[in-house]
Amino acid sequence: MSHNQRGASSAQRGGPGGFGHGPGFARAVEKAKNPRGTLIRLLSEFKPYRLRLSVVIAAAILSTIFTIWSPKILGNATTVLFQGFIAKLRHVPGASVNFSAIGHDLIFLAVLYLISAAFSYVQQYIMAGVAQRLTFQLRERLMEKLNQLPVQFFDNHPHGDVLSRFVNDFDNISSTLQQSLGQLITSVVTFGGVLVMMLTISPLMTVAVLVTLPLSFGLTAFVVRRSQGYFRSQRRQLGVLNGHVEESYTGHAIIKAYGHEQRAIEQFDSINAELYESSWKSQFITGIIFPLMNVIGNLGYVFVSVLGGILVTRRAIQIGDIQAFIQYTRQFSQPITQMASISNIIQSLLASTERIFEILDQPEESADAPASPSKVSQGHVQFRDVAFSYEAQKPLIEDFTLDVPAGATVAIVGPTGAGKTTLVNLLMRFYDVDQGQICVDGQDIRDLPRAELRRIFGMVLQETWLFHGTIRDNIGYGREDAAEAAIVRAAVLARADHFIRTLPDGYDTVLNEEASNISQGQRQLLTIARAFLADPAILILDEATSNVDTRTEVAVQTAMADLMQGRTSFVIAHRLSTIREADIILVMDHGRIVEKGSHAELLAQRGFYYELYQSQFQKAVV
Repeated sequence: MSHNQRGASSAQRGGPGGFGHGPGFARAVEKAKNPRGTLIRLLSEFKPYRLRLSVVIAAAILSTIFTIWSPKILGNATTVLFQGFIAKLRHVPGASVNFSAIGHDLIFLAVLYLISAAFSYVQQYIMAGVAQRLTFQLRERLMEKLNQLPVQFFDNHPHGDVLSRFVNDFDNISSTLQQSLGQLITSVVTFGGVLVMMLTISPLMTVAVLVTLPLSFGLTAFVVRRSQGYFRSQRRQLGVLNGHVEESYTGHAIIKAYGHEQRAIEQFDSINAELYESSWKSQFITGIIFPLMNVIGNLGYVFVSVLGGILVTRRAIQIGDIQAFIQYTRQFSQPITQMASISNIIQSLLASTERIFEILDQPEESADAPASPSKVSQGHVQFRDVAFSYEAQKPLIEDFTLDVPAGATVAIVGPTGAGKTTLVNLLMRFYDVDQGQICVDGQDIRDLPRAELRRIFGMVLQETWLFHGTIRDNIGYGREDAAEAAIVRAAVLARADHFIRTLPDGYDTVLNEEASNISQGQRQLLTIARAFLADPAILILDEATSNVDTRTEVAVQTAMADLMQGRTSFVIAHRLSTIREADIILVMDHGRIVEKGSHAELLAQRGFYYELYQSQFQKAVV
């Protein structure tokens, strides 16, 4: 994987590096290609949860209303307290502070806060359930969809991109839905409610506060424009740095062997310096916005204090109204900042959702044949006038005809791009032919359900695939519900039983994610044991001994010879010395069979196969 690819992957993950340290509206976010359409489709996903969402919205509105109401109550208490003290200072007969009224106001205020907290809790609790349930169902649909997509989709899409959609995009969707939707509702209600309360106290002071809004919006827009470039650079450089560190530690033995330690350090220092430059600039520019916003906010407080003092002296408002208004002024600026932040978060949500919908909208495999009792048992394979191309107007296989008797061994040779692997892909219906037929025991493979068809085949490939689990589980993957005795017998036939029993935990030995705790040859023997357990009618072998040493190759070839006994076998060969005993050797070039026959017959023809064989033999001699 290149640095750039890793940078993109890291960018999708939003890995460490400080993206959460600044205000959300200064982040560089990926935008959806069709935000309106994606938003409408996402909202349609909430239809089953309409009642719950109604409760969430109602709870958010009520919680916000009670919060907005509280400064007014506190202002009333302040007014009562102030008027009582003023009356005492003026020696008004019978004047006193009405602590009873203040106490009632404070009790009422405490009740408001408790009710607001209760509604906020209900809102968060229900929204968390809705967000996680929606994400759960989307994830299940995506997993089901991936299992229904043709192999062509995975050939054309990087695995890292699919994995990023399945993991990172879903994380973004669940967290955004849970946290930001309620916050958006609260911000909108707070903005409107506070504005109404401010107008009820003093329209003049409200206008004074509103005058500062254009300055706030202008400042925010300026900072966003300046900081986003640095944030993008920070994200990109972080990905490059992660890639460099990964490569350095993965290949540390090679670096030491060639004495390139200093070069690796210099590369790291260069990347780290660029990351440092973009990081401190992005954080600095983002960090100054809050002091500047505070300055603007303080200007608003000055206007409110001056105007409020004038209005109090003229008895237009009460002293407690100024206190309430200052609190409303502070609350008024918060939803503006929150909505600016949420707007970017929503864009990121729509981008992630769009990426999920893109996979859900992919065309699935063609309709499968209905289940029927399998008539395939012998392994007689026929290709009848087959034509196929990966891309229109670029034919790869044309007029391909071949008859393979049951139990025969067919070797397929040819240069890279000749169509060897394509032939196997067509045989297993990873791709469907454009024209012609492929029949097994006289039955068109398109008339068989794919699962039933693929149970006919066993595969032993050059690249072994073993998963994190016990050796028993990896061999048992060849057949569901295989008994212990059958698994052991398959290992014995594959010449794998001996080395398995030498391991500390035997068949219970757990393989790591890359199965690197056993050798390459041992991994190959396990895949052969898996094929033995599956007991297929047809085998597909893709140069299974090319990655093992000579001694292990003998054991693997012996096991493969036993496995091929009595089965139709297709062998994709790279080393021609391994296919001398094949019943039929197909020499392919540009999707066509240019030669066909036994090893001796093809050598005698002194054609394409002869040249390939001689070139490999001469290299071996050299």
